[in-house]
Amino acid sequence: MAEPASSPAAAATPARRPVRAIVLSGGGARGAYEAGVLRYLLDELPKRLGRQPRLDVVCGTSVGAIHACFLAATAHQVEGRGERLASVWQSFRLAEVLPVSTSDLFRLPRRLLGLGRVRAELRSGGLPARLYGLLDTSSLENVVRSAVPWRNIRANLKSGRVDAVCVAATEIPTGNVVCFVERRDRTLPPWSRDVTIVSRPARLLSEHALASAAIPMLFPAVRIGSTYYADGGLRMNTPLSPAIHLGADRILVIALRAGPAESREARLANSRVSEYGNPVFLFGKVLNSLLLDHIDTDLARMRVLNELIREGEKAFGPQFLERVNAVAEQDQRHAFRRIDDLVIRPSADVGLLAGSVLAARRAAGKLTPLLRLFLRSISASGVPSEADLLSYLLFDEEYAAPMIELGMADARAREEDLMRFFSDA
Repeated sequence: MAEPASSPAAAATPARRPVRAIVLSGGGARGAYEAGVLRYLLDELPKRLGRQPRLDVVCGTSVGAIHACFLAATAHQVEGRGERLASVWQSFRLAEVLPVSTSDLFRLPRRLLGLGRVRAELRSGGLPARLYGLLDTSSLENVVRSAVPWRNIRANLKSGRVDAVCVAATEIPTGNVVCFVERRDRTLPPWSRDVTIVSRPARLLSEHALASAAIPMLFPAVRIGSTYYADGGLRMNTPLSPAIHLGADRILVIALRAGPAESREARLANSRVSEYGNPVFLFGKVLNSLLLDHIDTDLARMRVLNELIREGEKAFGPQFLERVNAVAEQDQRHAFRRIDDLVIRPSADVGLLAGSVLAARRAAGKLTPLLRLFLRSISASGVPSEADLLSYLLFDEEYAAPMIELGMADARAREEDLMRFFSDA
């Protein structure tokens, strides 16, 4: 005889396993910190967890898009993924990755303004693979193509090791954020109500990740089809909303900027005043605002909704959310749900760390022409200060190694939180 719906046997039906997403943000060479967190997550946490942590949805912007594709493409591997990713970062040498000669420095103003050749090519109907950028990124692009086994993304989606991969980029002609999504079933759920954020099904390739990572002005924009794309972080540096639309109940965010610390900000305030006339300093702060400052706003909005759901259940009972979603369904709107988040962010200022590396290179007499552009970030006494712009461009082992260590240490400090995140409770 069947059990009545209210019986203990019926009530013991197993709950659905949480859908976990990881959201990876952008910031050029700051991505070495992200690689450190991922190395802990992939190589050390499984020893405590007793299994590989499963990530159902992986979303990324800018350098985070490259890491997201790496995670999806290597999801079938059991060991050594984090070490492999870290070794790529530690193989970088700035002079090889971003080659700039002394004569190139003198030509930078002309390169910035001299877009005539590209404009003429576009007017004649040509579509170059790259639009103009100040720096030659061909070596960096070759590393991205070889470091990620791109064909494996589709295979891992088909096998169910990953449910969805999302890469966000900015479409230059429209300014819209385009979320390129590859899913196991090739269909896309309803997306954002914001008409400037659109989703497109895609077979993800290196061009999608490189487009997402194309820092405006510094790196050339990338052509996909007949349209050019640049860094997705201009409007969506930390793609929380795609992770939510793709069904995540729990979201792990790796941020690339230290959290607010009033004492540190007060300590740096006076030194910043003297740097306001330095265009390198100001450009770094502009990039911070464009690429790094969205995450806290997005998280705050999501947490307010979570709090509203909790308070509604206290006031109106456990059926509150179900009743709200019944109305939302009638109005053909998205259903609401509670989403838990875990944020891991640098415990140290990575701009200051870049300044320290620059100071050490200066003391050792190992300055490249590109590094000489940033000497103003070192005081006359040789004491390093913030080098935010350099922190986006310092693709070098001397910066990557301490950033990776910082990422691993910060992740290790959140081990208990990570254990709860990956539990099925």
